[in-house]
Formats: sequence, C-alpha cells, structure tokens
Amino acid sequence: MKSVVYHAFSQEEAKEFDVQVQCMAGSLGAAELLGAQQAEAFVRAFLKRSTPHMSQQAREDQLQRKAVVLEYSTRRKQKEKKKKSKGLSARQRRELRLFDIKPEQQRYSLFLPLHELWKQYIRDLCGGLKPDTQPQMIQAKLLKADLHGALVSVTKSKCPSYVGVTGILLQETKYVFKILTKEDRLKGM
Repeated sequence: MKSVVYHAFSQEEAKEFDVQVQCMAGSLGAAELLGAQQAEAFVRAFLKRSTPHMSQQAREDQLQRKAVVLEYSTRRKQKEKKKKSKGLSARQRRELRLFDIKPEQQRYSLFLPLHELWKQYIRDLCGGLKPDTQPQMIQAKLLKADLHGALVSVTKSKCPSYVGVTGILLQETKYVFKILTKEDRLKGM
C-alpha cells in the first residue's frame, strides 16, 4: 500500500510540479520516514472513514485499478431543543396582581372608548346577518361573542344586592364578572 498511497517525487516530477525534493539520493532520513508513516496512517484512516462499506482488501484492490469515489459521511448533530417559555402559573399571576385594576384607573369615563369598540365589534359580528337569518344562528354567534366592554345590567341574582347593577363589563372569569358602574365602583359578581 505504501507504494500506491505514498511515494516520494522523482526529479522529473518535482520539476514538473515545481516542488522541492527533500531527499536527494532517494534514501529517506529518520524525520522523513516518520512523516511518511504518519501520512500513510492518515490516508488509511481517511479512506476507511470515507469508504465504510468496503473491506481493507477491497479498498486496496480499488486503489490499484482506478480512482475511488469517496462517500460523504457526516456526523449527525443533535438538534438543540428549543425550550418553550412557559407562561405564568395562576399563583404567580395572583402574586403579581396582573389582572387587578388599580383604584385610580377605576373610572367609568376611561372605559367608555372600550364600550364604543365593543359596539363596533357587535355590529361587525351581526353585520353579516340578514333579517331573514334563523334565530338559532344569531343566538349561536352572540353566545360566542366577547363581552369585554359591553354595557350589562344584572336582572337576576341569588344575591339581591346585585340586582339592578348596571355598568361596563371589564373582566370575565370562570365564575365572576367585574362590572364598573357609573359611580366608578368596581363590582365583582
């Protein structure tokens, strides 16, 4: 294999490729011999990596006859898993008071533009409905509608003090509506 893979240039080859030959008399010194062995070891390892499906004997036979087509083999890098940032837990939201409305911001006049936006939203939602539309269709759309900013009035309640309260709906949770009255009072129902 040494003669096939690595050999020193002759004087003619050195002149043709414009390369300086290190050893003149054709004999290799100790340093050159070590370099040649390292080069041969490197070439063997490279060919072994590049042609993994071939045996050593088949590789040498292939080199004797013709050029070798090397395979492109790469080590597959493991994809870095992107950590999704999780949202805050309910406890963290309560501690940070994210959904609390500050008393200085509990003014009815501040939320009138929200009510105007809600009216426009309902107009757009019902705008596609024609007068001959079935009531079930209208009811289905209104049940799914967002109520934030709606002007609501309590007509029935287990707690009699809530009946008759009118205001703009600010927050809607699973069990509680927070309504801001015209007297700038936030009521949770």
